[in-house]
Amino acid sequence: MKKSVVSKEYQKLQKDIIELQEQWKTSLDPDCVRPNLDKAAMEAGVPVTALAVIDFDISLFLQWIEDIGGLLSKYQPEIETSMQSLKNLLDEETAKRWIDEAFAFNYIYFASFAEENDLDGWIPQFVAETALRPYLQLTAAKVQDEIHHGVHGAGCPVCGEPVRLAQLEGEGKKVVHCPRCSAHWNDRRIACSHCGNNDHETVKILTIEGESAAQIQICEECKGYTKVIDTRQYIVKPTPAMLDLNTIHLDFVAQEHGYKSAGETKQTN
Repeated sequence: MKKSVVSKEYQKLQKDIIELQEQWKTSLDPDCVRPNLDKAAMEAGVPVTALAVIDFDISLFLQWIEDIGGLLSKYQPEIETSMQSLKNLLDEETAKRWIDEAFAFNYIYFASFAEENDLDGWIPQFVAETALRPYLQLTAAKVQDEIHHGVHGAGCPVCGEPVRLAQLEGEGKKVVHCPRCSAHWNDRRIACSHCGNNDHETVKILTIEGESAAQIQICEECKGYTKVIDTRQYIVKPTPAMLDLNTIHLDFVAQEHGYKSAGETKQTN
């Protein structure tokens, strides 16, 4: 595998964040997440989290935001003032709004929040998403045995994250992994994980020089791409989040060739 373009320091930060999220997740009461496995809704592409009953502990969520602020400040002392400002801005009502908007991938809301409060643009969304993930991961863990496949075009069947990462496992089976909630599901080896196109003439592979374990599956129909990593070649298998981060150079290559991490929906007349 090619050396990651992500700095060692940022990799270390991400590992620390993942460890923190794991601690947070284990501190949750398992019964705070009650999935509703509506088969019809799942077949229609509705993510499990959209129908799950999740009892968010707002005081805990606020504490996690404070925790992540401290960790970020440790790595980037220059943002310590911003993290303190953020702590002062957040109350229970704002935290509830953050949970809703993070669930909905509402980048515009968080960008506006940052601008209105003179914060770096990335901070609110990053912090909200980081604190939300333990709930998403707990949901995924609860329903994983029922998640066998995804609906092409709908993203992760648990949290709705757009597909961008798959692994080759076992006898070469293609398994899509979600870096956000850690759910995984099977997909056809020669099929676009966005639109389902399985025409070998229009579903192709971009190989990267020096990358024996990684390739990019591209689709000429929807212009989507999926990173496909042969983790059977790894001595230690990384988490989906770390694998996604350390293969970000593949995202750059795919996007430079005009492909997108979420395929385009074709309009029919």
